[in-house]
Amino acid sequence: MTRKAAEYLDGLSEDAARAVLARCCSARRWVEQVLAARPFASDAELLESAERFWWALGREDWLEAFAGHPRIGARTTDAAARREQAGVDGATAATRAALALGNRMYEERFGHVFLICATGKSADEMLGALRDRLGNDPITELRIAAGEQAKITRLRLEKAAAS
Repeated sequence: MTRKAAEYLDGLSEDAARAVLARCCSARRWVEQVLAARPFASDAELLESAERFWWALGREDWLEAFAGHPRIGARTTDAAARREQAGVDGATAATRAALALGNRMYEERFGHVFLICATGKSADEMLGALRDRLGNDPITELRIAAGEQAKITRLRLEKAAAS
């Protein structure tokens, strides 16, 4: 693996790197841990460290990260979220309404936003996953959402140097 993202992150000032990391994942403890681990010898080391730090966090940190995401299908000014959720752009009004309803039901059941790595998924695929996951128990769902956050964070880290 190249050293493009790691080199970019390592070359930033502490404040600039903190801002880049916070756009990848809004859990403050995660940001500080990744920041403190610089410099990285490779992108592989950066991504492995980011993942290890993520899974060492607890529920409150995960919820903090989840809170940094807009609802699936919601209008947002967050450019990264808009790109990631591009599959919703061509959705029918019925699918958008079902996503809005599903998001509310999910938040009532689990207490946090429905999180899915939306990159490359259609609105119908996201809706199907939302409906399936409504049947999970809260502990299982928290772990699934944390896994989705880990995927999102990895993709955002990989894209950080390009943007």
